[in-house]
Amino acid sequence: MNFLNEKKELTIERILEDVMFIFNERLRSNVYEYGLNADEINKRLQEKKQLRTMLKNCTYGDLTAKDYIRNNIMDIIMNKYGSERETINQIIPFDNADLMSPQDIFESVLYLYKLDYNTDALDRLINDYNLDRERYTQAGNVYYEIDEDDIRGLLKFINLAALGTIDRLKIISQRIYQLYKGNGAIDEIRDMRVDGVSAGVSGISEELKDGSVDNYRNNERKSFNSIWIFYHGKSIFMSFLGFGCEKELVRVCKNIYKYNNPGQLTCAKGYIVNEMFDGSRVSVARPPFCESWVMFIRKFDSVRLQGIESLITDDNSALPIQLIWWLIKGQMVTGITGQQGSGKTTLLMSVIDFIEPSYNLRIQEMSFELHLRRIYPNRNIVSFKETGSVSGQEGLDFAKKTDGTVNILGEVATAPVASWLIQMAGVGSLFTLFTHHAKTTKDLVVAMRNALLTEGGFSNERVATEQVCMALDFDIHMVRDRKGHRYIERITQIIPMEDEDNSSLTGGMFKTKDIVRYVDGSYKIAGGLTKDVTQRICSVLTGDEKEDFLAFAMDLNNAV
Repeated sequence: MNFLNEKKELTIERILEDVMFIFNERLRSNVYEYGLNADEINKRLQEKKQLRTMLKNCTYGDLTAKDYIRNNIMDIIMNKYGSERETINQIIPFDNADLMSPQDIFESVLYLYKLDYNTDALDRLINDYNLDRERYTQAGNVYYEIDEDDIRGLLKFINLAALGTIDRLKIISQRIYQLYKGNGAIDEIRDMRVDGVSAGVSGISEELKDGSVDNYRNNERKSFNSIWIFYHGKSIFMSFLGFGCEKELVRVCKNIYKYNNPGQLTCAKGYIVNEMFDGSRVSVARPPFCESWVMFIRKFDSVRLQGIESLITDDNSALPIQLIWWLIKGQMVTGITGQQGSGKTTLLMSVIDFIEPSYNLRIQEMSFELHLRRIYPNRNIVSFKETGSVSGQEGLDFAKKTDGTVNILGEVATAPVASWLIQMAGVGSLFTLFTHHAKTTKDLVVAMRNALLTEGGFSNERVATEQVCMALDFDIHMVRDRKGHRYIERITQIIPMEDEDNSSLTGGMFKTKDIVRYVDGSYKIAGGLTKDVTQRICSVLTGDEKEDFLAFAMDLNNAV
């Protein structure tokens, strides 16, 4: 292959072909053919082994592997094409912004921000230029979008001429990398501290095209050019960015989930949920199970270093934080409920700090998301997840034999796990924390009751409901409004009732009592704790703690 054919236009596509060829040659080369001594042969073999490992790992979120491959690509570009300004401008026209694509500009600006802010670069960029501002449809509805005009508008404030030769080569190397072994147009975004990234989730796909035409209509949004980010509770359409073709979206979908070999995404299976090297959750689906190829990456590192005070920020936020503190100290079985993206997992991560450091934590999840060892490396924490051969129920049964003190269920999403939670909440550990998608406390109780009826061996609806109400103590309900603001809507006590004839109560077997509510941007006291719960919390507190708690409980009662 002639790499120095000056008559051939120097493009990203050409360089990609050359890079792929060179890497393949390196992997296929026979080191024994060069007449090297034993030390040199071993050195070459180790280099091949390292290259093969890095090529495999870089796709899964391993930043060390990513840097290794990018540096190799940069060396290839410099050795084969040189680093003259004219040569570089053939690849990406840095000196003529009018000729740069929105992707060229975005990746160049993001590179500059990374020099100062590392993985906070995208967050700072969006914040500095108000790119997450509200937009309105003709009907007056709010939506969020970063479009081409926004990206080109950045050039009024950011001078790309400040990019040096090495900077430009690094930007080009990143582009080649993401098309070769990376995650396409979302590669750098995936590494940022955002809440999540999704792709293929809007527009028309190959599977949805009108069968009477061979190609997409010009005015239709293509699903392969559909990239969204989840940022501070807002779902933002990155309309200026895309994968360019269906083949590229499919390539990324087929590769991005493969960390630790979770199995194959096939027509028969249709979807896979897994974690990436850095702990991000990745979910991928494909036709015929899904209407198009889609991926969802949920990032949790953006919240790991935040305390609860930075999460619950509205007026009088000390009130719900203090109540949650006493619920944890008082060993209350507590659920954190709310819609997807409302901040349940984030809150659960933060309240772990309230649990006594001497307590052993046992975590059960659908896929590893909490990664509590990274946040609390000096605590006794073991996490389990469901696999193809080990069910959530089996994992929970095993956890009972591991000297755990507190059980934490990342998400109660199945009837068997819900049933186990209720049956073991009072006897399997000191207390249990969990998340659930229930909209109301009544919905939470009903869902748990139904789980006991289908999985827990209960046949009487009333008995099952009573069992749930005796097991669950509190419901912390999270909300995300249309502007992306997250807050605790209410903290509700679940109170089992002995009066079977009181039909005015919820189901006649329990009632709910809001202790704290969010009203007009501020947290307010809505009710006092019952005498029973007050006594139960006091029973596990030390002398000084008991005195402080009773004073807090009295304030609640006096405010009603």
